[in-house]
Amino acid sequence: MVHTVRLGMLTPSSNTVLEPVTTAMLSALPEVSAHFSRFKVTEIALSEQALGQFDDSEILRAAELIAHAKVDVIAWNGTSASWLGFDRDERLCERITEATGIAACTSVLAFREIFEASGVRTVGLVTPYLADVQARIMANWGASGFTCSAERHYGLQDNFSFAEVTEAEVSGMVRAVARQGCDAVAVVCTNMCAAPLAAALEQELGIPVYDSIATTVWKSLTLAGVETAPLQGWGSLFAGSVRPHGASRMTRQMFGDNA
Repeated sequence: MVHTVRLGMLTPSSNTVLEPVTTAMLSALPEVSAHFSRFKVTEIALSEQALGQFDDSEILRAAELIAHAKVDVIAWNGTSASWLGFDRDERLCERITEATGIAACTSVLAFREIFEASGVRTVGLVTPYLADVQARIMANWGASGFTCSAERHYGLQDNFSFAEVTEAEVSGMVRAVARQGCDAVAVVCTNMCAAPLAAALEQELGIPVYDSIATTVWKSLTLAGVETAPLQGWGSLFAGSVRPHGASRMTRQMFGDNA
């Protein structure tokens, strides 16, 4: 019997991009499948109501449901820790693993790992978000040593609408921050279609372009022990230039040093 690696993805309820893009990326790996569990997210803002969507209890309920599919990894495929702080996702991963016994990762922690592993210090930040959310991301990342030397944001709040930002508009924002100067571009949003653009933009601009969906797929695969090189055409992230960190402290506690 052929062993199938199952990746569990926790997905904002109004997201329409990450599922088809993730499936397309994994088409080069027939032994890997992706499975999705949703919880309510309809807007991105700094109001109490909007921030309350990312309460750990809601995400944990979705994680416990996807665990029924006997997935090998559970990933929070969203970017809320960008404005809430890296520590939120660190704690979330620990709680997911405690509750399910399954290794966990997130898009935002993957960004940090990639930046650290590749020596990125200045980031061109591209999002569809409101100005105050963008400012919060820049402050949080700056406090962790990643200076957002250039930024573009689209000014949207409704999560569904992020998917309607066109590929031409995304490409324009990426080019704009690259022109201002940065070590790498980070497209932070899992409901904005940038992953299919990364390889061509990297060739044009000469710097890495990291997309949130791609970082989640990359970290999920590496955590599951799957080689990422077959994912050609999705950017330099999958070319082996970034060496992933070892398992998280919680994962080592659950599964031992071989995790």
